[in-house]
Amino acid sequence: MITDFKKIEHSALELDEKHRAELAKRLIKSLDKHVDKDIEQTWIDEVRRRKEEVKSGKVKPVPGDQVHKEARNILNK
Repeated sequence: MITDFKKIEHSALELDEKHRAELAKRLIKSLDKHVDKDIEQTWIDEVRRRKEEVKSGKVKPVPGDQVHKEARNILNK
């Protein structure tokens, strides 16, 4: 089993970026078959709440590249 895993892992890592991303997406999707409906609804409610905060002006969005830059700065300290 471990040998098979290592062979599959090695083969997967040799794929080009597009195919690795597609494989990752499919693997993650295969793990999401048993979605907890309560947790799913909680996330939906949270997204709606955050969307309303942005829409009302209570919260100002920060561009992703700025967030990544600040995160890298924090991690590199």
